[in-house]
Amino acid sequence: MNKVQPITCSATSNLDVSIPDPQGCNIILYFYPKDATPGCTTEGQDFRDNHQAFIDANAVIYGVSKDSLAKHEKFKAKQAFPFELISDEQGELCEVFKVWQLKKFMGREYMGIVRSTFIISPEGDILKSWNKVRVKGHVNEVLEALQSL
Repeated sequence: MNKVQPITCSATSNLDVSIPDPQGCNIILYFYPKDATPGCTTEGQDFRDNHQAFIDANAVIYGVSKDSLAKHEKFKAKQAFPFELISDEQGELCEVFKVWQLKKFMGREYMGIVRSTFIISPEGDILKSWNKVRVKGHVNEVLEALQSL
């Protein structure tokens, strides 16, 4: 997939988020498995701590998981995330971005969100993507890629 067809999603702060962004910003769309788990919390904190640098680079950040909006609101408040979290309970975005996949953990196989990040232009072009992300250093890598565009 090289281009994203327009889609509107429900997000925290009672917002409807449009992808691509009609305001002309790049979108950093990061998918994570579950609110309030160690890796997902660390990744969100890293995006939070670098939020201004993303704004300065003309980008908005959205985190996405299948958690409910109520869970997202609690997670966002507890971690003081300055960006919105999109609830994809029905898996529509996960399907579009092909991040709902078979995962293996401790000898068990199950379906889940594969940690992934996408930079999406205002025109809907996927400028860069990362799949099966390792949290450590990832946010800096995304920021560097964004700044080099």
